[in-house]
Amino acid sequence: MIGRTLDDRYRIARKIGEGGMSFVYLAHDVSTEEPVAIKILSPALAEDRVAMARLRREAALAMRLEHPNICYIKGLGETPEGLVYVVMPFIDGELLSDREYRLGVIPLAEAAGFVSDIAAGLQMAHALKIIHRDLKPENIMVVGPDDSVRAVVMDFGLAKDRRPGSEREKLTASGVILGTPEFMSPEQLRGKPLDGRTDVYSLALMTFEMLTGKLPFQGRTQQEMMINRLRAEPTPLRVMRPDLEFPPGVERVLAKGMSRDAGDRYQTAPEMAAAFKAAAEGRDVPQETGFLGKLFGR
Repeated sequence: MIGRTLDDRYRIARKIGEGGMSFVYLAHDVSTEEPVAIKILSPALAEDRVAMARLRREAALAMRLEHPNICYIKGLGETPEGLVYVVMPFIDGELLSDREYRLGVIPLAEAAGFVSDIAAGLQMAHALKIIHRDLKPENIMVVGPDDSVRAVVMDFGLAKDRRPGSEREKLTASGVILGTPEFMSPEQLRGKPLDGRTDVYSLALMTFEMLTGKLPFQGRTQQEMMINRLRAEPTPLRVMRPDLEFPPGVERVLAKGMSRDAGDRYQTAPEMAAAFKAAAEGRDVPQETGFLGKLFGR
């Protein structure tokens, strides 16, 4: 693909990444010289109707998601050979997963900013009845100079449109669950109907990992970790990292965000982000009652 010009407009310069079903290239819009990212379905999967439908769906959904904290889709095309591709803004930054690895943990104030950024993007998507359902550090890009970084939600390739009639054509085989198991909500692990609160759960898990470098549900195998998420309570911050100090409200916010029952969580991403920001700044956060209060209260 390198050196080719797609649609007489996008000149491909080099490959910058690949995933399970796609290759991503840096290209330039020949009319504006604007850098763009081109995502092309893997040739090995080009004949896969499900994969093709998923990529087309990603484009159709993400074209509606133009927001500073979302990597939206600019266009959709097809090569003469029949390969489908999507065009996205080229975002030059650092994956949150790489930043976590480089720093070990994300400072609390910076994590609060990232949570607010991600929540703002999710709120826009949720307002359009679109859920991401694959939130993870590898799908968050951190961009900008160190004194004003922001988080951008990437890859709505597993997003699910919840508008009436949007699921007439099933894009997954019966019993197959899409997503990344380490960050799935309990309802997603069980294959239950999903709404925006599944993204709230994943955001809470991501936040815990940002602050500690670890996930709150441990296990010797991925399956054991998944079972613990369905049955056990998350490890408190102070137990996971006794060497670190956090305002007491931070524990309560994460506990609420990681509630197994979606009805017990924050009902929107901005609601969780606001509570987390307040807690990170040492301001009062409402006390939880019952088991969570005993487990996470101070």
